[in-house]
Amino acid sequence: MIVIGSRGSQLALWQARHIAAKLADLGAETRIEIIKTTGDRITDVPLAKVGGKGLFTKEIEEALLARAIDVAVHSLKDVPSEVPAGLTLAAIPEREDPRDALIGRPLEELGDGARVGTSSLRRASQLRALGQGIAIEMLRGNVDTRLRKLDQGDYDAIVLAAAGLKRLGLEDRIRELLPLSIMCPAVGQGALAIETRAHQEDDEAFELVRKLDHAESRIAITAERALLAALEGGCQVPIGGHAVVSGTTLHLRAIVAAPDGSRVIRGELSGELSGDHAARIGTALAHDLLSRGAREILSEVYAS
Repeated sequence: MIVIGSRGSQLALWQARHIAAKLADLGAETRIEIIKTTGDRITDVPLAKVGGKGLFTKEIEEALLARAIDVAVHSLKDVPSEVPAGLTLAAIPEREDPRDALIGRPLEELGDGARVGTSSLRRASQLRALGQGIAIEMLRGNVDTRLRKLDQGDYDAIVLAAAGLKRLGLEDRIRELLPLSIMCPAVGQGALAIETRAHQEDDEAFELVRKLDHAESRIAITAERALLAALEGGCQVPIGGHAVVSGTTLHLRAIVAAPDGSRVIRGELSGELSGDHAARIGTALAHDLLSRGAREILSEVYAS
């Protein structure tokens, strides 16, 4: 029996059941264990103000290390760039749509004072940078909660990850998919991370899970997470990164933005794939951004 650890939200459980079905196809019997994380318990404060990394993963990883569960399923964008010793990202399945989506009114209708709900500094800063006078208002909760608040008139629009809406069968709620040039996604957005104990600690779960790995998605995520690590960022800072693999070439774009939208440092870098080149591209782009003003922005964010 393979025990899968997951958060209890509707989307998290969809993801866990999806992986359980994939493991069942490989002949494994599974059971899902729901684990409440710090991020789940704190619902009335913007996550950027909570601080710390691993808000949605720490307790699940502790259960994995304690052998209370065998496999952890995360939204990859929630996973810090450094995985705890003894654990490994055994598989990154094929990625869903990485883009952010507007629900409610489209971008062209969001003029001065329009209320847009999001708790993400990354999303808020890029929306403010458009110069349309959009009023960002905090929005926490699971997908159903956020949609309900929109429908009862609390906001003119809200921003959610397209991948989550598609996985829950809510694609028809998407009013507009935001172009990558306007809204650079979070590192790992749209991808799942399947975490196990490291190979030498648990051969059975690791060997089973690694069969679900998607090579192209892993390469792209490797570049994005190297970028995040070099920027020393987490999932609650105004950093975006998105990589695409085309043949033997990887193209990575990234942003670091001031929370008020006054400064957005953008960069792109491409390179041929060989050996650890994906990680080197991510690190190189991070250093370029840092040299052009990202270091000052991030220092201000961490000090606030």
